[in-house]
Amino acid sequence: MTDLVLHDDVLDENCYRVRLFLSLLGRQARMVAVNVVPGGAQDSPAFRAISPAGVLPVLRIAGVEVCGAGAALLALAHGTQTWLPRDPGGFAEVAHWLEFAGGPLAAATRARRIFLFGEPGDRDGLRRQGAAALRIMEDHLALRWLDGSPWFVGDGPTVADVALFPAFALSRDWEVGHEAFPALRRWMRRMLALPGFVTMPGIPDLGVV
Repeated sequence: MTDLVLHDDVLDENCYRVRLFLSLLGRQARMVAVNVVPGGAQDSPAFRAISPAGVLPVLRIAGVEVCGAGAALLALAHGTQTWLPRDPGGFAEVAHWLEFAGGPLAAATRARRIFLFGEPGDRDGLRRQGAAALRIMEDHLALRWLDGSPWFVGDGPTVADVALFPAFALSRDWEVGHEAFPALRRWMRRMLALPGFVTMPGIPDLGVV
């Protein structure tokens, strides 16, 4: 029996980050469904008992409840051989992109919730902010390609790629197409081809990228 438990909403982008990484690692978790839309279960007393701020996902690992995608990804990556660099420079680069995923790129996640689920918010402003964050990613990857690497950090995929991937892959949900981001499209093809990759609704098939 697995010691991992994931409180998860199948349509939530942040939850998908953790589901994807679990699959890439070949690890199993007991899934506990949290009905956010339309159920609002993240605000229930039972859920707030394990996630006081109502944050999804929640991963139980080593007996600890870890709230939020970035923290859960880091907990899962700890001790792996390839997904989290051990050298200070590589680790710092991954930390930078994890912060970016939870900072500027969070506008993309919020925009998607507004477009798909009708949540309140500045629809057009968040769409612009999300697109600007994708442009930063595009420019970084374009330079990485010139240096001979198709990944955000180092010579292979890291947890940084996992954290960044859903926002671009799902950008059509908030009406930002992929055509203007050739480096990100190439990167997405590589992500889709990774052993253990799992998808979610809204991510295009390899043949239509």
